[in-house]
Amino acid sequence: MKPLSIILTALALLASTSHAQDVNALLKAADKYRMGAENLQVETQINVFNADGSPDKERRYKVFAQAGRKSLVLMLSPAEKGQKVLMLGDDFWLLMPESQRPLRITPMQKLLGDASIGDIATLSWADDYSGKLLGEERCDGPTAGAAQVPCLHLSLNAARKGVTYQRIELWLGKTRYEPLKADLYVLSDKLAKQASFVLDKPAAPTIVTEMVLSDQVSNHKTTHVRYASRKERQVPQEWLNPMFLVRNPALD
Repeated sequence: MKPLSIILTALALLASTSHAQDVNALLKAADKYRMGAENLQVETQINVFNADGSPDKERRYKVFAQAGRKSLVLMLSPAEKGQKVLMLGDDFWLLMPESQRPLRITPMQKLLGDASIGDIATLSWADDYSGKLLGEERCDGPTAGAAQVPCLHLSLNAARKGVTYQRIELWLGKTRYEPLKADLYVLSDKLAKQASFVLDKPAAPTIVTEMVLSDQVSNHKTTHVRYASRKERQVPQEWLNPMFLVRNPALD
């Protein structure tokens, strides 16, 4: 290889590495709006609305999102009372109160409406996706009817197997990198859902308070995943053991 070719190749590799680091930094900044700490207890409520805006169903969950891509989801509503979901890395288990055997499931397992297990158990994009920055665009702001705002368009691909979506087209605010909307694609590269993010203070956001999922495949309902409260909490290590959880211990 000629010296000039070697230099150009090296520069291209450096540019590619820098670009990947830039995207990861953007994702980490966006993740802070959804998480806020490595170990969290998140009170989550899911409401499904029909196409005409009328309410359909409602469920409540307590989510312990822990460092190292670990999560425990407690189902609180009467129809699911006692059920739990445990996520350890790429592995997901459903634990039923009447069963002594954890059931393997996938992050695409439906909870309610368009919300799946992965939608509430995982709150980090930086750990799960890599991709590229496509550029700057204009997109709808965080409040309905507001003027469009400058956004950064990221195209993300799954970096590990245990993720809910294989590809995400994500739009962040250009200045603060808050998440505004996302197109969510499944393994077949079909657009499954579109998400928009509600922020606490649109003019100076600090946290995502709600994620709204719109079905793009069949029922045209909307699913609102509301984060009613968050607080830092690291759970005991045994809570993250499926063989401990099958004993149906009392967890608070």
